[in-house]
Amino acid sequence: QVQLVESGGGLVQPGGSLRLSCVASGFTFRSYAMSWYRQAPGKERELVAAIGSTTGSTNYADSVKGRFSISRDNAKNTVYLQMNSLRPEDTAVYYCKAARYNSPDYWGQGTQVTVSS
Repeated sequence: QVQLVESGGGLVQPGGSLRLSCVASGFTFRSYAMSWYRQAPGKERELVAAIGSTTGSTNYADSVKGRFSISRDNAKNTVYLQMNSLRPEDTAVYYCKAARYNSPDYWGQGTQVTVSS
C-alpha cells in the first residue's frame, strides 16, 4: 500500500524556520521525482519545490527561492523541505507528491504550516 506521510508543520513566528518531512512507503522511492506543494485557503494548490529522482536536480517557486531548500534521503525514503525566513504568506497546508513518467502520482495527506505572530 502506497503511503506518503508528512510531518513537521506547526505554528511559527514570522522569520522563523520549520523542517517538513515526508516518509514514503509502498513504492520504489528512489525512482520517483518528489515535490512539495502548498494550498492556502481559497487558493489553488501550487508547486513549492521539486527534486529529481536520479540527478537530484531541484527547482523552486520564485516566492520561496533563497528561503526554502528541498532534499531527499533515498536510504530513508524521505524527502525534506527546510523552510527559513518564513512569512505570513507561507501559511498553507503543505503536501508532498511522488511522480514518475507513465505512473500515477501519489499524494500525502498534508501538514498545516501557520506563520503568525
